Amino acid sequence: MAEFLRIYEENPNPKEIDKVVSVLKRGGLIIYPTDTVYGLGCDITNLKALEKVAKIKGVKLEKSNFSFVCHDLSNLSDYVKQIDTATFKILKRALPGAYTFILPGSKSLPNPFKKRKTVGIRVPENNIALDIVKQLGNPIISTSIRDEDEILEYTTDPELILEKWDNLVDLVIDGGYGGNEPSTVIDLSEGEVTVIRQGKGSLEIF
Repeated sequence: MAEFLRIYEENPNPKEIDKVVSVLKRGGLIIYPTDTVYGLGCDITNLKALEKVAKIKGVKLEKSNFSFVCHDLSNLSDYVKQIDTATFKILKRALPGAYTFILPGSKSLPNPFKKRKTVGIRVPENNIALDIVKQLGNPIISTSIRDEDEILEYTTDPELILEKWDNLVDLVIDGGYGGNEPSTVIDLSEGEVTVIRQGKGSLEIF
């Protein structure tokens, strides 16, 4: 049975954030709100948790396309090769925001991702997500929770999410209704702006 925790996005309660972080630190899986759709996440440093997420998604961990959710751009150098000024300016302008940026991966990536040439970086404009990652002290890996229903691809109601995921995760955060449009995915790994998926994030800033 997953714990169901209400957190208010405008002003997340630090005690509630601490609860979430303690679940992550002990290898738990969480479902949490972002500025787009609800996401499934775990601590990037916990191998068992990473393997659980991969199993749920039906993918091999080494070949997964999970995003790294960061609090800001300060620890980017831990996961991304040195980027040029133009690329950094784009990131500064767009983040926090509804974008996933694909960037060249560094040699210091966590073990399961060592062979990756690129990584997807997210800094969502959502106080709950940002406070969790900041308090945890390192990124969480994240993947959106999709539905098999073709009409309603992403569940937006936290109570319905709890019903579906109750036995798969340790904690579901009720951060209010989520969106049903995923992030815009932009590939910057070759130094140029390449749109992989048009989602919620506007392309006008590029």
